[in-house]
Amino acid sequence: MLGWLVVRNLKLTLAYDGAAFHGWQKQPDLRTVQSTVEQAVRRVIRHQVHVVGASRTDAGVHAAGQVANFWSISSLPAQTLFHAIGARLPKDSTLIHLAEVPLAFHATRSAIAKLYRYRVFADRGRPVEELLHACTYHFWHPLDLSAMARAAETFVGTHDFSAMASRGNARSSNVRHVDRCDVYRVGREVRFDVVGNGFLYNMVRNMVGTLLEVGRGAWPPGRVAEILKSQDRRQAGPTAPARGLCLRWVRYDLAAVPRELPPIPPQPHFKQITEAPAVQEVAKPGRGTRPTESSLAPVMPPGTDLDEEPSG
Repeated sequence: MLGWLVVRNLKLTLAYDGAAFHGWQKQPDLRTVQSTVEQAVRRVIRHQVHVVGASRTDAGVHAAGQVANFWSISSLPAQTLFHAIGARLPKDSTLIHLAEVPLAFHATRSAIAKLYRYRVFADRGRPVEELLHACTYHFWHPLDLSAMARAAETFVGTHDFSAMASRGNARSSNVRHVDRCDVYRVGREVRFDVVGNGFLYNMVRNMVGTLLEVGRGAWPPGRVAEILKSQDRRQAGPTAPARGLCLRWVRYDLAAVPRELPPIPPQPHFKQITEAPAVQEVAKPGRGTRPTESSLAPVMPPGTDLDEEPSG
């Protein structure tokens, strides 16, 4: 007889070089970050799992602080899980931190702010001189940093960012809040730091492409306000290449996340992968659920929203 199996919620902080990945989201027969992480987690916890990411980074986009979470019935201590899962990740990714969090925590929905950084190698020399070709966009035209900084201020605040959303964006609302949009130089690089509560598909890369048009003198800084007001993607600059973008961090207020889920009714949808009689979930108020010990369906609270935010 199976004893009570308590569902736990585990939060991961990950870093990866996006060059050899086809983005975060799972795709058939392609190497993605999500599928790679899920494979490593499954080998440790020994049941099916769905890892939810804070952002669906595109192919070629990097992360220094991607956050993800998964629900599990494993009783292994968090420190053991951290070492075991981290050891099973490939060399172009790493597990920075693992901690147990409230069941209601959701890597996407619980986020209150994210920082995306875009790096431009702004020099006539090539970035390969400093071994930066895979993580910077080479833009050899002279750039007016002051003009770009003035234009970047236009993005700060709450706006409809339709003009900065690429085709494929399927959000019900394109209104987003940007806390900061900083433009500054570090050596031979010009960096763009964008902090906001959420981002549309390719939003940051389109913002950067637009600011580069200002920087090279094609548009005056005031043109950006006109583009934003138009809500027309065709008016904005080109989409900057993926390799220059990195998700630096995702911020949460864990104290505001409910400690427990509300009581739930029995969920009969778990399927056995063995011939043993099926054991269905049974609600246990205040402690989560008792799912099947071995299941084709990932362990997670019923009704969990699996929609992840698109990459910036």
